[in-house]
Amino acid sequence: MGVKESNEITVRIKGSLESLYEQLKEKGFKKVEEFSLNDIFFIPADLEIEKLTPRQILSKALLVREIKDKEKISKKITFKNKNFDEEGNIVSQSSINCDILSIEDAKKLLEAIKYKEIMKINENDIVYEKDGFEIAIKDIENGDNLIEIETEDNEEMDSVEKLKNKLEQIDIPIYKDDYFIKKAEIELEKVLKN
Repeated sequence: MGVKESNEITVRIKGSLESLYEQLKEKGFKKVEEFSLNDIFFIPADLEIEKLTPRQILSKALLVREIKDKEKISKKITFKNKNFDEEGNIVSQSSINCDILSIEDAKKLLEAIKYKEIMKINENDIVYEKDGFEIAIKDIENGDNLIEIETEDNEEMDSVEKLKNKLEQIDIPIYKDDYFIKKAEIELEKVLKN
């Protein structure tokens, strides 16, 4: 079982992914990783979701996660804990991950302990790197195109403010009105409307 602590910023991309990839290459970034991420969200079956915000619902969620890259397929159950300030910015977060052998067996276990599936999010990610600074480009199926940057592996970028400043210095087409896009909340709002 692994515990991961990090901070992150997530912003929407302006324009096409292809254009962004070209701009990153022109600025000296290299593609270092490519993977798909498939998350299935489960919540307690007795949770009264009609009385809760998407954020409150997700605070109770467990994810059954499959990560596929060229080398391997990883499967895990994940619980995320995010702490927010008054404006809704993520000020700290952690996750607990438990490797599993089977997605179907994990789903059966969660159903047996009275959890129900609420939504799925599938995305394709490409990670670009330059001088130890990594940017993950996220293509969300039926959703937004996002950039996510985490503090986890970069000691020089150990705060959200440093991440914002670095991203702005790179000068790529992003929306600067929100540095804390919460993709799971956005997708859950769509599910709840239906």
